[in-house]
Amino acid sequence: MLAGTALAQAPPASQDDVPTYRTDARLVLLHASVVDKNGKLVTNIPQSAFKVFEDGVEQPLRLFRREDVPVSMGIIVDNSGSMTNKRTRVAAAALEMVKQSNPDDEVFIVNFNDDTHFDQPLTNDVKKLQAALARMEARGGTAMRDALSKSINYVKKNGKKDKKVLVVITDGNDNSSDITLEQVLRQAQNSEVLIYAIGLLNEEEAREARSAKRALKSLVDASGGMDYYPKSTSDVQEITPRVAHEIRNQYILGYTSSNQAMDGSFRQIKVTVTGFGKPTVRTRNGYYATPTARLDRAIDQLDRPLTARR
Repeated sequence: MLAGTALAQAPPASQDDVPTYRTDARLVLLHASVVDKNGKLVTNIPQSAFKVFEDGVEQPLRLFRREDVPVSMGIIVDNSGSMTNKRTRVAAAALEMVKQSNPDDEVFIVNFNDDTHFDQPLTNDVKKLQAALARMEARGGTAMRDALSKSINYVKKNGKKDKKVLVVITDGNDNSSDITLEQVLRQAQNSEVLIYAIGLLNEEEAREARSAKRALKSLVDASGGMDYYPKSTSDVQEITPRVAHEIRNQYILGYTSSNQAMDGSFRQIKVTVTGFGKPTVRTRNGYYATPTARLDRAIDQLDRPLTARR
């Protein structure tokens, strides 16, 4: 299997095809959001309007779906000392996102500071998720990249749903991670995991806020998600339902790359829509053509077990 791809049959796709992710052909999978000039989701676009390009070469679509599919989702919340007065509202907003999501979703909770705390494994029990989000032991620094890397690895290994999403909420620049931004970006680009980010950066020093924003922007662009920067903590409760709504209104696109060389090169992806007012398509910006075994070994070297609290 190609890193950043899945294996699937490649018959001509139709609106009624059931997505099949694993058989004998190499299929690059994309989860795409389409928005108009006002930022409103456009959910009625047919397959014929989409065009997918890899390194500038158009790729015929082999898979096309437009439906609300359940996801495996991780909510990753900053629990550093600076979050002390923000955690209550952030927890409430995260819980509201769960309630607005597909009822068949499975969700896990990670709280992070200097360490990554795996406070609730994948579940659809809202009470368990609420209890995990209520753990307000805000202290220490911000090791966001480490938390994201471990969460990507966790959801890939344990998530039962084909579509996988991470939502990270943080209020500052990473100051404690072992993994570099370049390493976690590569991991994100090859994982097919969508990353959404909410940055509460209004109280951060200007230089640190810019650095944090660049990192979050890089991660969501790599994965196809979206980043948000609310002016106050209270605004988070308006953002999380929008994230849930977007996740439930995306397109699944799949193509077999015309370049089958496993040479480790980066393949740039661009998706366009013809007509419909020239909307914007958000999806991951590419992947590395790396054999799965090699990628898994690299991820295992970067990953350390999540810290579970007793």
